[in-house]
Order: sequence, then C-alpha cells, then structure tokens
Amino acid sequence: MQFGRDLLFKLKFIKGISNQQINTFIKKVQELELHNHPLTHFDIVNLAGIDKTRFSFLKNWSDFTHEQLQKAQKEHHFISILDEDYPYLLKEIHNPPVILFYKGNKQLLQTPMLSVVGSRDASELGIKSIQTIIQPIATSFTFVSGLATGIDGSAHKLVLKHGGNTIGVIGTGLDVCYPKHHESLQEYMSQKQLVLSEYPNGTTPKKHHFPQRNRIIAGLSYGTIVIEAKIRSGSLITCERALESGREIFAVPGEIISGRFEGCHKLIQQGAKCTTSYKDILQELISIA
Repeated sequence: MQFGRDLLFKLKFIKGISNQQINTFIKKVQELELHNHPLTHFDIVNLAGIDKTRFSFLKNWSDFTHEQLQKAQKEHHFISILDEDYPYLLKEIHNPPVILFYKGNKQLLQTPMLSVVGSRDASELGIKSIQTIIQPIATSFTFVSGLATGIDGSAHKLVLKHGGNTIGVIGTGLDVCYPKHHESLQEYMSQKQLVLSEYPNGTTPKKHHFPQRNRIIAGLSYGTIVIEAKIRSGSLITCERALESGREIFAVPGEIISGRFEGCHKLIQQGAKCTTSYKDILQELISIA
C-alpha cells in the first residue's frame, strides 16, 4: 500500500500498532525517502519497530478488508498528520495523534486557541472564576476543553453564550457521549463548533483514554488556563503535557482552606502565571509573540 493518509487511516483501525509506533513509522519513511514506494505490512512492522504485538498486527492487517476500509472512511471525517490543515502546534508535542476524527467546523483549528481545564466538581467560586477570566476574551480566542462535567462544560457554555468559538476534545468515539448529560452540548458543538477525537466511532470511555486526550487539549493551544484544580487531578496532567511542549500555564488562584485550588497554587509556586484577570493572559501572550 502506498504511504499516505489512507494508509495512516487504516493503521488506526489495526490492533497491534500504537499511535507512537505509527509516528515512528512515519519518521522512518521520511528519513529513508520511501514516500513513493509501495509498502507491505512486513515493511510497516520493521519500520514501526513492532515486536511484542507483531502477530496481532499481521493477523489484523490481513483480516481488515478493502471493503471495511472504504466503509470506515465513509463513516468518519478525519485529518491526518500529513495534511496541510493539521494544526501545526499539535505537531510539536510528544506523540501527536496521527489521525484526528472530527465533527463540525475544522477551520477552527486554524485560529488562535487557549485551553481550559479544571475540576469536574466545580464550586460556585470556580464558575465565577471562569466568568472573570474568560468572558472578556470569549471572542478573542477559540477555547479548547474536554466536554467533561464541571469547569470544562461551564467554559464551553460560557464561550458559546458570549458568541465565541469552542472545541471539545473527547476520549471516546465521536458517536459516543460521555458524560451522558452533555449529549445536547456535544451534539450542538458537533454541528456549530468542533468536536475532536483520536478514537474511531464506537470507542467507549476507558480510564487511560483521558490522560491521552489531555495531551491534545494542551497541544492545540498557546497556553492552558487551569481553574480549581486539586493536587491529584487530570487538570495537572494536562498542565504537565503543556509544559513538556513549552506552552504557557495560566493558573487561577483561590481559597486555601478546602484544597480545591491547591493544584493551582502549586503550579504558581513552580512558575506558572498567577492569573487573576484576562489581562494577565493577554500580556503574557503578547510578550512571547
């Protein structure tokens, strides 16, 4: 099969090869200038460095028919890492998704983006913090979050309410809604905004999907706003991914009694921007532009 986006799409449906191994395969093809050479499944095994899952990959490759590939392509809109409209900031992260499945307006990926993360159990103070920080710049950036309960969902809704654009990155297939009570929000964003996933249709939520999803949220954006994050939280994982890629962290401080903002305070102690106003974000981004 010829190297290109169709081959990468097929590899996303083949068990026995990881996203990181596909990235290794792409790098090797580019280094060896094999773009125009027909590649067999044995070539892919060798170039991707598949070892422990070799048998599984070879079997699944053989079982995945051309008809199945065509059917899958009809059921998905996707962008490959080889495409010109793949977000350039996302290419800079460790292990970027080789395929992004999408529903909605993919042109939003070409706009300046900021990510928003925080507690799933958001307090009234956390919600007010979102309003203070994001509302004045709701139309200045496209805001990226994870369509989760709490800070994520509140940020999406606030931006939409004030006429801005927002992107949801989910840890399931695009035909699955998790959490269920955000079904109408996800459906609206799939039509009027943009929802992304690196998982094909039919993929149900798994615990390990969400830390993986977080690297995409962080990777798409110039910086990540973190509101009401505890010490042990998925929000801090997202911030770690952002820092690994050299992105800015805008940590919003809060009260010190309950521990709800303890993760934010730790980030500030470690050098994150203490963010009490939207002006702090604008000043920081102007300084690095």
